[in-house]
Amino acid sequence: MKKLFLLDGMALIYRAHFALSKSPRFTSGGINTSAVMGFTNTLLDVLKKEKPTHMAVVFDTDAPTERHTDYEHYKAHREAMPEDLAKALPYIFKVVLGFNIPLITSDGYEADDIIGTLAKKAEAKGYQVYCMTPDKDFAQLVSDNIRIYKPARMGNGMEILGVKEVCEKWEVERVEQVIDILGLWGDAVDNIPGIPGIGEKTAKALIKQYGSMEEIISHSHELKGKQRENVEKFAEQGLLSKKLATILLDVPVELDEAGLEMCAPSKDLLEPLFAELEFRTLGRRVFGDDFSITETRASSIQTDLFGNPVEGGHKTLTVDVEDIYEAPEQPEAKHIDNVPHEYYLADTQEKRAELIAILKQQKSICFDTETTGTDANHCELVGLSFAVKHHEGWYVPVPADESGAKAIVAEFKPVFEDAGITKTGQNLKFDILMLKWYDVEVKGDLFDTMMAHYVLDPDTRHNMDILSENYLNYSPVSITTLIGPKGKNQGNMRDVEIEKIKDYAAEDADITLQLKTVFEPKLKEVEAEKLIHEIEHPLIYVLADIEHEGVRIDHDTLREFSKELETDIAKLEKTVFEKAGVRFNIASPKQLGEVLFEKLMLDPKAKKTKTGQYQTGEDVLLSLAAKSDIVRDILDFRQLQKLKSTYVDALPLMVNPKTGRVHTSYNQAVAATGRLSSNNPNLQNIPIRTERGREVRKAFIPRDENHSIVSADYSQIELRIIAQISRDQNMMDAFTNNLDIHTATAAKVYGVELDEVTVTQRRNAKAVNFGIIYGQSAFGLSQSLGIPRKEAAEIIENYFIQYPGIKQYMADTMNFARENGYVCTLMGRRRYLRDINSANATVRGFAERNAINAPIQGSAADMIKIAMINIHRELKAQNLDTRMTMQVHDELVFDVPNHEIEKVKPIIMENMKNAIKTEVPIVVEIGTGKNWLEAH
Repeated sequence: MKKLFLLDGMALIYRAHFALSKSPRFTSGGINTSAVMGFTNTLLDVLKKEKPTHMAVVFDTDAPTERHTDYEHYKAHREAMPEDLAKALPYIFKVVLGFNIPLITSDGYEADDIIGTLAKKAEAKGYQVYCMTPDKDFAQLVSDNIRIYKPARMGNGMEILGVKEVCEKWEVERVEQVIDILGLWGDAVDNIPGIPGIGEKTAKALIKQYGSMEEIISHSHELKGKQRENVEKFAEQGLLSKKLATILLDVPVELDEAGLEMCAPSKDLLEPLFAELEFRTLGRRVFGDDFSITETRASSIQTDLFGNPVEGGHKTLTVDVEDIYEAPEQPEAKHIDNVPHEYYLADTQEKRAELIAILKQQKSICFDTETTGTDANHCELVGLSFAVKHHEGWYVPVPADESGAKAIVAEFKPVFEDAGITKTGQNLKFDILMLKWYDVEVKGDLFDTMMAHYVLDPDTRHNMDILSENYLNYSPVSITTLIGPKGKNQGNMRDVEIEKIKDYAAEDADITLQLKTVFEPKLKEVEAEKLIHEIEHPLIYVLADIEHEGVRIDHDTLREFSKELETDIAKLEKTVFEKAGVRFNIASPKQLGEVLFEKLMLDPKAKKTKTGQYQTGEDVLLSLAAKSDIVRDILDFRQLQKLKSTYVDALPLMVNPKTGRVHTSYNQAVAATGRLSSNNPNLQNIPIRTERGREVRKAFIPRDENHSIVSADYSQIELRIIAQISRDQNMMDAFTNNLDIHTATAAKVYGVELDEVTVTQRRNAKAVNFGIIYGQSAFGLSQSLGIPRKEAAEIIENYFIQYPGIKQYMADTMNFARENGYVCTLMGRRRYLRDINSANATVRGFAERNAINAPIQGSAADMIKIAMINIHRELKAQNLDTRMTMQVHDELVFDVPNHEIEKVKPIIMENMKNAIKTEVPIVVEIGTGKNWLEAH
């Protein structure tokens, strides 16, 4: 049998390099050989196991391809090749040629296209072809005689995918439908956009139903809601994505059968190379036990980069492929079955007493809770786990009955409430909140591995399994192996047999403790110790208390408001029908488009989707709103419908039956700027700009008639921070003199006196003040204000003339970001900007806007966090009954006993104003009321 292996060179090299990135291999001279070693091991492995008759390694070149011509952003997001990997490439080329394997490239074509073309040509000549790659795109090439060969990695064996496997994996009837899925789904790595809102699962479902992207587009009217809108709006983008994802099969490359045939490797080329790279084990496996780095270096022939002898003869030694020794396995991922450990079950009072005695002796412990769910305010404790040193842990089961559970937890109360013992954990807010329901107030310094990683790398994911795999090369026991996959049939930890849950839980504590050891020095390296220990860790206690407290909701207010909205929505619908002269489904983009652009002729140049349907997205309607009252009515209709469904009708369903209150969950490690977000409900998204939106706040009320809501809000905090950071004298003076900043800006920009500033001028100045923070261009300003671009450009130009310090801040910040790859807040919070030096202008522009904005938003986030910590601390110190119940943007909300209001206001005011010392005065506005709207 003729057996051809086509290796995707660059993909395998990247894979080899990053597989060893946590423990790279260096020569004594400082050469990073990780990629060369990994690639060579993979090559030897396939030669030994698969014994191919023919082989080639295929690489891309730097030359642009047709895909770059079709889509300029193609692969624009790809980071520059790591320097160590770039330096390794010549050695890898030399390895390939040393094994006498052809190295194939073709300018203007990617490796995928070359492999696809050669594979089809070889198939026609009777070869069994194996495309050796980790790249999912190659699935489209598979046929009866062409397969994907995925090499072994991280403890998993190699995988061969034929037609059956591809169709099952991709859930398609025909292999070529893989291209449609790739086109719909897009590819973030190659910057193929796909169709927004369609991920892998949805793409597979749509292809299963319609068969191809073209059929989906032609049947878009059968789709619903946002999916339909996206398919229609981005149809052309989807078709382009499909083309970009299609591997070409007509590359001008010949199938040189004789040249591809396997032959013995060249000892003259490989021995000196292995010696230079200090591959002792590899050298012995290929050339026998007599291989010696020292002797080889002494006697090696001098060759050029690609192994051609510089002078003298070229000696060869025939070594049959079958005689090559077994290649070493890739570094195997560690897991519970191959790493020695001691995990104990403390399931009796005696064993628990022994454990407690050990824990009491520690200065620091790591702990975790096992529960029946993920909502700490609405689930039960199943057990506790502890670790105090690596590879050792304990699990303490807790019974289902509440009194028995509380009795066991109470045994550990002296440990949890000992402020002298540092508590380590992963997402400690959940555990602290959980223990509150069992009458335990955790105390002491904290070290949260989730928060540590968030501070180190805010843009990536922070769950424990990923951190463990990335930093410890350890794969923890998956929870799905215990309770099943996510979904309605998933079980809970109460159902798991004790031995399994013991290992799972104790391992969690053990791995978390190991991660702490990894992250502590890294925090020191990036000078983030103060940020983590003085802001993020103390804030965990504050947020746990806020979430535990919850907030009372006025059901009657919401019920009445829902009826009002229903009436208003019906009125708007009737008004729209009257103005349109026809009844239609306002929620149907197709019907709406026909009414607006065919019947009413609002825009003769109205854009259509690929299927011929009019575009009716929010951006389209907003651009028409200024000249059409029916469009304004339609926008209002959409807004009221969303308000009713998302908040007014949903809030009562979120009330916790145990407390009768709504308990939002704050996300401390999501927004890269440092801002908090929340969910269930998302308080940050409650509309504030519209009167109807603000009405929702009326439903948030104090716990009883003896309490009031107190709201404290930073005034224009981001503008004050930009004045402080930039130290622009004009802007600082405006704030120092307590001037209205937008009026002061308008006076400066338009060259008029303060009392001569018009409403329009102030509006424009306000747009520039806030737009500058987000890097708004003249085009963006002209669009938002509805003014000519030339006028917008003049406003921005005058703005920078009057505020030269801000222009200098922007230039200095950009230069710092380009040189260092990050920017900093006033408190040293870093925002890493991986694309700040990107050659792609669109990508680079986004990073540049983040560079300007992140220090401002991040400093505002740090400021309110510090205020929250200090206020919380002071309320506890004075033993007050006031409770902080919400944090929304730049606002803090409190539930205050009426007799404490005058005592609490100065505490709030002083701690908010002085959270971060600034020369620019910080202004805080405080209000009181019987509901949140009244207080705000």
